[in-house]
Amino acid sequence: MSTPMSTLRPTPSSTPATPPAPIWAEEFSSPLTWGRRWVGDTTSAYEYGNHNPNDNKLDWLDPSAVSVADGVATFTARPGSHTLRNGRRAWTTGLLTTEGSQEGFQVTTGDHIETRVQLPTGQGAWPALWTWKDGDGEIDSFEYHPDNPNLLELSNHVGGGGTYYTDANLIKPGGWVTVGTTYGEESVDWYVGGVKVFSDDTGVGVDWSAYLILNLSVCAGRYHPAPSGSTPITFAVDYLRVYRAADPFVTLDGPAEGSTP
Repeated sequence: MSTPMSTLRPTPSSTPATPPAPIWAEEFSSPLTWGRRWVGDTTSAYEYGNHNPNDNKLDWLDPSAVSVADGVATFTARPGSHTLRNGRRAWTTGLLTTEGSQEGFQVTTGDHIETRVQLPTGQGAWPALWTWKDGDGEIDSFEYHPDNPNLLELSNHVGGGGTYYTDANLIKPGGWVTVGTTYGEESVDWYVGGVKVFSDDTGVGVDWSAYLILNLSVCAGRYHPAPSGSTPITFAVDYLRVYRAADPFVTLDGPAEGSTP
């Protein structure tokens, strides 16, 4: 996942209308059933399936690194026993992808996705919600690094475009924030805290589709600091919802930003 090209603090637009029910949702209300909806031990986005050191990651995927309790999924990264192809010690961590699952769910042009997450505090944390298919198709709803505590990276690697979005009130280590993305044919639009904050005016085209990836990577230190010790790193997710409609929208107002869901 590469770095967006520009930096922007957009003027928020008005909140769109209330949407219909999602066509697909993960509320994390029960333990994960691996294989049916999610795969957690491999992804084609990683060069070696379960690890990807050439993308500046210490990750070694392990489904046990994702746990569900009280309606929240918690991703936990910690030093592991595996050695990466580049000789560095790996961190076991969690990834959820719809690729290879029995449902095989994909988002398509025009869909809107929304998630509510608790941003991590630990140095080296690299959480993201993104898409992937056949070596391409990447749209980053967000990427986050605690060393840039008030910034989300928003990127369209399909049509090109993206931004750094900063907001000291909504985006901060340990805080809860809602992030949404509309995969428009001519423009990908991003929402933070229920407000549209950026449109790339390039879009994904008419026939785009891709699998979902929600994960906690661990930085290897090239662009952002690697972990300085062995303290586990955590990242929490309240829900993930997909809507299918002609116009961009966001969901009903949830808990106040920065509060516990």
